[in-house]
This record gives sequence, structure tokens and C-alpha cells, in this order.
Amino acid sequence: MPAFEPFRGIRYDTRTLDPALVTSPPYDVISHADRNSLVAGSEFNVTLIDLPMTDPNQPTLDPYRVAAERLRAWRQDGILLTDEVASFTVHRMSSVDEDGVAHHTIGVIGALRLSAPGEGEILCHEYTTPKAKSDRLDLLGATEANLSAVWGLSPAPGLTALLTLEDPPTMEFSSEGVTNTVWIVSDGERIEEISAAIAAHPVVIADGHHRYETSLAHRDRVRSASGNLTPAESVMCFVVELSESQLSVAPIHRLVTGLDDAVDLIGVLEEFFNIEPFDAPTVGVIGTLEAVGALALVLPDRELLLYPRPEMFPATRDLDSSRLDLALASVNGIDVTYQHGVENIRNAVASGSADFGVLLRPVTVPQIVEIAEGGERMPPKSTFFYPKPPTGIVLRSLLQD
Repeated sequence: MPAFEPFRGIRYDTRTLDPALVTSPPYDVISHADRNSLVAGSEFNVTLIDLPMTDPNQPTLDPYRVAAERLRAWRQDGILLTDEVASFTVHRMSSVDEDGVAHHTIGVIGALRLSAPGEGEILCHEYTTPKAKSDRLDLLGATEANLSAVWGLSPAPGLTALLTLEDPPTMEFSSEGVTNTVWIVSDGERIEEISAAIAAHPVVIADGHHRYETSLAHRDRVRSASGNLTPAESVMCFVVELSESQLSVAPIHRLVTGLDDAVDLIGVLEEFFNIEPFDAPTVGVIGTLEAVGALALVLPDRELLLYPRPEMFPATRDLDSSRLDLALASVNGIDVTYQHGVENIRNAVASGSADFGVLLRPVTVPQIVEIAEGGERMPPKSTFFYPKPPTGIVLRSLLQD
């Protein structure tokens, strides 16, 4: 079973820096405009090292090496401080979703021993795309640090109770509509209890598959040079108890461009779905789709319900992402991109930046577990766990102390 250990965290000096200004959303949900806004908010925002960009004034400089040098300088200058002792970081997120439902998620950040797919210790549930993976490997190799945590789910009963602390938090701040409360746990007895609970069961990767697979590749590269006793044997992981009360899984919707005017889109989709008009509510759209058992097609002038025809998907997983992939496979020349949030889809279609969109229903927690335990994977971008743990709460060096 997977080892889960404390580590000496690297943390912002929040005596002088506002954590809301130096942390950021995960790199893969940040647009170019978002990045500019984050960097404008603080010259020490973690995005500068976690999402490096080529400097147009110095295009020959390797952005990953620049990120590594910036990380080194921030540590040397005291912007980032290193814990005196190994510890766990308990992180609670409280938020309200777009339908007005409150969510609370509490987990623990530690070093999870890496395990290749099929070995049984770590279970993945979703395929990844190669571009982001190569980007993460270049950054990991340059910085030799885990900058943002993989999100893991543990079926360990009672883990939430172990992470519910009465001590005053080390840090608390609100950003992106989420209140983040953080504790540093260095008590030996509590550390042993948390480690033992998580090590007793396989961990399912909920979010951060790119980072996990990148860490495996980096581990193998380090092993060939330095053996198998380095910090590269583990990855920083935020582990949450596998409980529906702790998790909010939202869908990742689809935007489509490149549709030829000659293509009868409704005709194509009618082969796979029964189509009816959709008088969408102002809020609770996804809940409505779940209640009626349909996807929703978003067009510039209307929205339609797509009820899957069971006979058209006999060998397809019971997932909207799998069904839609099959239905769109016969449409040549289109480009499918991924976006969360109902209004983001509607706005993209209304503005003309997308030809149409499709709203999907969320994957359930039992489906995630079933697919991971069965050794299968969903199509890329099938799940969107919300809220996302911000990057910058704690970092982890992969260099030997």
C-alpha cells in the first residue's frame, strides 16, 4: 500500500505577504488574461514559477530555467521559508457552487510514494493529453520541486476526523470565492495516525493526472542517475477521504469550432440522441440535466436536450464524455475544447468564438472508483473537482536535504 509521509514544506512568509495575492488557481485552469492579473497582483505570485512564459524581450531564455532561478532566489531572499521539521499540511476549503450549494472539503498534503499504473497502490481514472505532460516534465526537471499537489482520494474510514483540528489555523484567506484554512501538523502521534490510515488503502488520483504521470517519468529519470532513495520517489499529494460529503465533482463541458456550414448537426446528433427543446432554468442547470437524464446542446439561438439512445452506445461507458466522443467522431474538421461552467459555454457560443457547446452531467464518485479499480480510464477532461486547491499553500523540494 502507498507510503504517505510528512516533509519539510516550503511556504510563503505570510507575515509580510498576503496569501490571497501570492497563491493561484492550478496552472491548467489559468487563461493568459488570468495569469497577467495574478502577476499584476504580486511580483511574488506562484504563477511566475508554476506557469512560466517566454519573455518576449528575451525570447532565447528558457522559461523553465528562469522559473527555477526565481524559485532559488525567493528561497534565498526569505520570500519562501523552509519548515524546520517534517510536517503534514491540513487544508480545508469552504465554498458555494454556481447553484448556491455549500461545500466543505478537508484534506492533508504530504509526500505520496509513486506507484506505476497496474501496481495496485495508486489508481488513475482519466486519460491525459501529451502536451501538458511534457510541459510539466520540463518544469519539474528544471525546478526539482513539486509546485502544486496532485489530488488523491483515500477510502480510509475516519480520515476526515483525524484532520478535524481544534487548534487555531496557521493561515486563513479567501480567494476565487473559496475560504482556505490551513494547519501545519508536526505532532508525531498525529502524523503516525494519518500516515497509517492512508497507507492502509490504495489511493485514487482524482485530479492532477498530468502531474502524477510526469512525476513517474521524472522518478525513473532520477533513478537511472541517483538510485531509488531520493525524494523523487514521492510526489506532493493532497489526500481527501473518499466520501461524497467531502467531494464536489462538476462536469467539464465541450466547445466545438470548425463546424462546416454544410454539416447537418441536428441530423448527426439525432442518430445518437432523442432531441427535445430545453427551457433552461436560470440556476440549477446541471441539476436539471441530472434529473431528466440528458445532455444539453447550446446553439446561438436555442438550447436542446439530448437524451442518449441506449441502443447506440452498447459498448460505451455510462459517461456523457464517452457518449459525446462517439457521436462527434463522424464530424470531420471540428476542434473540441474543454471548459467548465455553464455560463462560460453559453458566452462562448453567443459571442461566436464557438460554433456550439454541449453541457454534460457530472461523473459520480462511485463511477470514478469503479473505473479506477477496474484498471480503466475515462476520456480526458471528464471530471472537474471543485473547489480546486490553490497552488502556493506549500511547495516541496526534490533535492536531498
